[in-house]
Amino acid sequence: MSTKSAHTAFIKSKAKELGFISCGIARAEHLADIAPQLENWLAKNNHGHMSYMANHFDKRLDPTKLVPGAKSVISLAYNYYPIKDLAKNNSYKIAKYAYGEDYHFVIKDKLKEFFAAIEEEVGAIEGRIFTDSAPVMERQWAARSGLGWLGKHSLLLTKQKGSFFFLAEIILDLELDYDSPIANHCGTCTACVDACPTEAITKAGVVDGSRCISYFTIELKDELPTSMKGKFEDWMFGCDICQDVCPWNRFSVAHSEPRFTPHPALKGLTKNDWQELTHEVFSKVFQKSAVKRTKFSGLKRNIEFLK
Repeated sequence: MSTKSAHTAFIKSKAKELGFISCGIARAEHLADIAPQLENWLAKNNHGHMSYMANHFDKRLDPTKLVPGAKSVISLAYNYYPIKDLAKNNSYKIAKYAYGEDYHFVIKDKLKEFFAAIEEEVGAIEGRIFTDSAPVMERQWAARSGLGWLGKHSLLLTKQKGSFFFLAEIILDLELDYDSPIANHCGTCTACVDACPTEAITKAGVVDGSRCISYFTIELKDELPTSMKGKFEDWMFGCDICQDVCPWNRFSVAHSEPRFTPHPALKGLTKNDWQELTHEVFSKVFQKSAVKRTKFSGLKRNIEFLK
């Protein structure tokens, strides 16, 4: 086995040991084919008020601008599908990814351990770790490395595991064996497109972020538009509709990450409880949660909009 292949085998083995459900590797290179798509998406203002999406255009497309001398992009997937779907509780809903502790902290801890293990194995390397925290086209890199394909809802999909997983990356200046993309298996299915109540999926693989329920309930800091009244289907933080209806997600299995266990209170709060939510309860239930992004005032705004 060559040194390159030995390093690759170690990385894939370590990924599994750390609990990642998939690991794929792509050559670090300029995403020339993605550039016009991103440019067009931004030109149509599909990012809405998410101005940060228009920043660092070159860095988004070229990993060597994030890690000089980068040779490989390691893409990783980490399952978050819950044991119980709380959206079926006939109450206001929170996206599954936000049930437990904020994934940024959970996965970043694993990535730090992962990077240290790679350095110990191969010697001094230059690299950086990412999980939805920098201008990295994570879904595109994951698709290039063979982790799955981009579904019509623009999320990464796999035949074996669906789409309820986080993506993370390690970009480093180490030559490795590279994986190949896999075929798209959406076929003629339009379940996600048809189910979106705000018609945010404008065509296969393209989401108008400024019409997405997740955008309205998390990213938008202004008042919610009256034109969307009655269309949120009780989602008060994020939205899982396009994933819930996807046939491939019937293969999703529950995660085994203790830090993703939801706060006990989340399982029993009624709509009336949410409407009477106090800052004290919000702080206790969402102490380490991604829901803190919307702040107490933002969540109260969302709940009021759903009444």
